[in-house]
Amino acid sequence: MTPRELIGTAHVPDGEELRLFRRGGDFMIVVDRNELMSSRMSGSEEALAQLALERLAGRGSADVLIGGYGMGFTLRAALKLLGPNASVTVAEIVPEIIAWARGPMAELTSGCLDDRRVSIAERDVAELIGEARSTYDAILLDVDNGPDGLSRAGNDQLYSIGGLAAARSALRPGGILAIWSSASDPAFTRRLKDSGFAVEEVAVRARSNGKGPRHVIWLAKAR
Repeated sequence: MTPRELIGTAHVPDGEELRLFRRGGDFMIVVDRNELMSSRMSGSEEALAQLALERLAGRGSADVLIGGYGMGFTLRAALKLLGPNASVTVAEIVPEIIAWARGPMAELTSGCLDDRRVSIAERDVAELIGEARSTYDAILLDVDNGPDGLSRAGNDQLYSIGGLAAARSALRPGGILAIWSSASDPAFTRRLKDSGFAVEEVAVRARSNGKGPRHVIWLAKAR
């Protein structure tokens, strides 16, 4: 087996160390001993954009906020579906993630960061949400491991009653809050409903070929 090669490290503000590994043509970002993301598994991250934007039919010039660049799977899927007048803001709190995307993972990135519809905010997505009022048609969150955080305790605020209220205020009427998670969380589903969203919970496979572990995407529509 080809050994893993460590090619970069970064610290999440007020959180854990991230390590970027390469094995042959594959990349993986690791927290402690947990693989946070891998270039081999893109299906559920792509589904995060696809499922949300399907529910925005007719909004060709949608304004979309993506929380967490990761390896760019959600961003690239969104750009394929959005029209030329759309706007996508990507909030990424770890600058090295963007540097890796433009550097060792440039081939994987496929130029999506240079798309004229895209702007990068090297900030906490919670700050952008908190500042917005009826601004976004969709907010796509792939932050940490879902409501049960792994890399940064501060991410928990996104999934709190207060964080969900802020997201609802940041969305336009009928807008979609879509949230990726590594596993189901019945308490969080109830919290979404209690926050005034109409909620769907969809199980998706990690790999784009329909294989791999099951992940969960919540699709919460602002009423």
